[in-house]
Amino acid sequence: MSKSDYLKLADAIAAEIADGTLKPGDRLPPQRSFAYDRAIAVSTASRVYAELLRRGLVVGEVGRGTFISGDARRGVAAPGEPHGSRIDLEFNYPILPDQTVMIAKSLGGLDNPAALDAALRQATSIGTPAVRGVAAAYLSQGAWSPSPEQLVFTGNGRQSLAAALAAVVPAGGRCGVEALTYPFIKSIAARLGISLVPLAMDEDGLRPDAVQRAHREAQLSAIYVQPAVQNPLGVTMNAARRADLLRVVEELALPVIEDNVYGFLDDQPPLAALAPASCIVIDSLSKKVAPGLTLGFIASPPRLRESVAASVRAGGWTASGFAFAAAQRMLGDGTVAALARLKRLDARARQRLAADRLSGFDIRTNGKCYHLWLTLPAHWRSQAFVAAAARRDIALTPSSTFAVSPGHAPNAVRLALASPTMDQLDTGLRTLAAMLNGGEDDFDSTE
Repeated sequence: MSKSDYLKLADAIAAEIADGTLKPGDRLPPQRSFAYDRAIAVSTASRVYAELLRRGLVVGEVGRGTFISGDARRGVAAPGEPHGSRIDLEFNYPILPDQTVMIAKSLGGLDNPAALDAALRQATSIGTPAVRGVAAAYLSQGAWSPSPEQLVFTGNGRQSLAAALAAVVPAGGRCGVEALTYPFIKSIAARLGISLVPLAMDEDGLRPDAVQRAHREAQLSAIYVQPAVQNPLGVTMNAARRADLLRVVEELALPVIEDNVYGFLDDQPPLAALAPASCIVIDSLSKKVAPGLTLGFIASPPRLRESVAASVRAGGWTASGFAFAAAQRMLGDGTVAALARLKRLDARARQRLAADRLSGFDIRTNGKCYHLWLTLPAHWRSQAFVAAAARRDIALTPSSTFAVSPGHAPNAVRLALASPTMDQLDTGLRTLAAMLNGGEDDFDSTE
C-alpha cells in the first residue's frame, strides 16, 4: 500500500472521530483485526495507528489497546466544544442557576427600537466614551485604576490576547510563557508566526531567573503571564515574586502581556499596579458573565495603545455594537460585579467539595479558583486516564494540552469545576477517586 493510501485510511478514522461516530474513550480493534477487516497487511494497519497516534487522536496502552483520545483534536491543543450529557470537567464556564434572570433584568429595554438601532450600528476598537468609562471603573482593582483612554476592546479574551501579542511581538519573534499555560496561546502564536519560549515555574509561579536566562540565550520580545489564578495550576503570585519579576522585566525592557481573566476570583491587583508602563492587561466578560455574551478588554500603556488598536483592526477583532451595548448596561448597573461576587463564592464551594472528594491525592490549587491540577499515581498515565474517564462520560484535560514543549508534560490532568451542577460534580469526583484508588486489575481490560 502506498503512503497516500494508508494516510487515506487514517483520514477516514479521523473523519469518524470528527463527526462523533467514534467518541473519546472508544476502543479501536486490535491491529490484526483492523487489518483483516480492511483486507490490508498488519504492517499497514500499524502505520495507520501510528499516524493516528502522531496526530493525537488516539492513545495506546500496552496490554490494554488503542483508544480514541480524550484530547482527540487536530491542531495545536485547541479545545473542542462541550457535548451533551457528559460530566464536563474540561470547560471552565461558570453558569449560576439564577444568572440568566439577572442578565435579562439588566438588558431590559435593549429591544426598544431606538436602543436596538444604536446597538446594531458599526462599532470601533475603542468603543464609546460611555463604555470606556464604565469599563475602566469596573476593571479598577486595588491600587490599579486604568484610564478610560487606555482601553481597547475586542470580541473576547482570546482576541485580546492575539491583538496584544501581534502588537508587541513581531513575526518570527520570541515570547516567553509559563511552561504550563493557557492552551490557546499556542495556536494564536502559531498563526502569528511567533515562537513561544517555555519558562520554568515553581510554587510561587513564573521564575524571574528563567526570564533572564531565556532572554540571554536569544532575545525575547515580550512575556505572557497569568499572575492571578494561573491556568492550569491555580497559582497566584505573592508580593515578593511580583516585585522580583517586574524588576527583571523592567531591566530587560520587556513588555508584559498580563492575563487577568481569572483575576476576579482573587484579591490581588494586576502587575500593572506596580509597573503601569510595562504591562498590557487583558480581560473579558466570558467567565464573569457567560460565554455567549462577552467582550474583551485590553488596558495598555499609553505608548502602546495605538499599536494595540491597529492590531485589533487589522485582525478583524473589533467587538459588535450589541456586545458594547450589553456590556455597558451590565457593567454600569452592577450586574457584572454582582455575578463576579456570586461566582467567587461558587468557586470556593466547588473547591471545598473537590478537596473532600479527592482527599489524599496530589492536587494543586489555591482554593479560590474554578480548576485544580491533579498529579496522577504512577500506575496511571495522563492520556490513558483521560480516555478511561471519557468511557465513564467524564471529560478531563490532559497535561499535554497546557505544556508548551511537546514531550515535557507532567503526569497530570486538569479538572475544570465550573460547568457541572454540584450533584454532577460530586458524582464525577467520586468516580475519579475510585479510578485513582483502583489497582491495575481494576482498569479497563481491552484484549
